[in-house]
Amino acid sequence: MTVDKLMEQTSLSRAAFYYHFADIHDLMETLLARLQSEIMGGVSPWLSEEGDPVALLYQSLSAEVELCHSRGPLLKAISDSAGADTRMEEAWYGFLDSFDDAVAERISADQEQGLIDPLDPKLIATTLNRADAALYIQAFGSKPRRRKGPVLAAISRVWISTLYGGRWVENRASTLYREQPEER
Repeated sequence: MTVDKLMEQTSLSRAAFYYHFADIHDLMETLLARLQSEIMGGVSPWLSEEGDPVALLYQSLSAEVELCHSRGPLLKAISDSAGADTRMEEAWYGFLDSFDDAVAERISADQEQGLIDPLDPKLIATTLNRADAALYIQAFGSKPRRRKGPVLAAISRVWISTLYGGRWVENRASTLYREQPEER
């Protein structure tokens, strides 16, 4: 993708593009940062709220699927370009790493409360997140897009059973309760 090809698809000029972005990388990095913010907002219930962690996880995964369905072509474009462009590769892996870090932190906190069995939080977080990213790109990155429901069912089954145990998968809720740590 070049600026010329991009701008041919709009009624705007190259000058308008360069007024807002330094180059095509800057545009893609801006879009990726916006997507990261949207996804983090959508998954914030599981990452930070008190309550049933299984229900919060399902709520968060539902929001993530919704966002990734609508942004699937962007995810695919950035992922595809990362293989051929060092700057995009750094941006893409930085994007993925931010989710790995947030999930690993949540897993650790839930382990401290006895909600998740002992496991390597960072390794599990990376495994779950990278599998999700690959599925979102495959399912939502090109037409025809898959339906959201089966994708949500698959990822919620994997996440819930991996983290909290298989007995909670069907109900998408549990009798577990996460408390907020006291302020220090």
